[in-house]
Amino acid sequence: MHDFTMPQWAIDRVLQRRGKLHVHDDMDPRRTALIVVDLQNGFMVPEHTSMPVQTAIGTVPNVNRLAATLRETGGKVFWIQNTTNEASLTEWSNWFAMSRPELLQERLACFQAGAPGHALYPALEVKPEDDIVYKYRFSAFIQGSSDLPQRLRDGGFEYVLIVGTVTNVCCESSARDAMMLNFKTVMVSDGNSAHSDAEHTATLAAFYAVFGDVMDTDMVIASLRKNAARVVAAAD
Repeated sequence: MHDFTMPQWAIDRVLQRRGKLHVHDDMDPRRTALIVVDLQNGFMVPEHTSMPVQTAIGTVPNVNRLAATLRETGGKVFWIQNTTNEASLTEWSNWFAMSRPELLQERLACFQAGAPGHALYPALEVKPEDDIVYKYRFSAFIQGSSDLPQRLRDGGFEYVLIVGTVTNVCCESSARDAMMLNFKTVMVSDGNSAHSDAEHTATLAAFYAVFGDVMDTDMVIASLRKNAARVVAAAD
């Protein structure tokens, strides 16, 4: 995983703006969704990609811990899969035009539904009650990418936890758009992965300073358990 420390400038900015370090530590587990972004063979296994995110495999135990805790406390897990199809070449032509032809063909083939690269990484503990969501853009929340926002609203979810890869691409895009759509959004620092510590840190600092909250896995789990216990106590 990454060597990550939140920069002091970001901490100072958050305290100045919000008056506390973590504005979303009150998350109600029953209204919280774990959004697992693109932890697929095509981003993690060298056999399927020329640019594997080497830090991604190290986040898998934390993602599984978060998923298990959220299920236990009443929330839901959504596994997001980056997906390409024939329409991608025309509907998102500008993005594909920026890649070398050989990389373009690799990406198109790798992430077609049913391809080995499209599959979720096998060490992830996916359960029958979880949701699988295909997305067709970097962000899972932008219009035309997936039906995730509607699924979340239909389920009454208010908080979203963002984990996955790549921190500064699909994870950041999804997290920012989630906040723009009025979800209370947390990026999990040791549940995200990028190609370098510098990219990882820059994204988390920028997101924390303006868009939402950043916590590590242990803090998220502690908050979920504390708030679940509070809900039970209030019901007694």
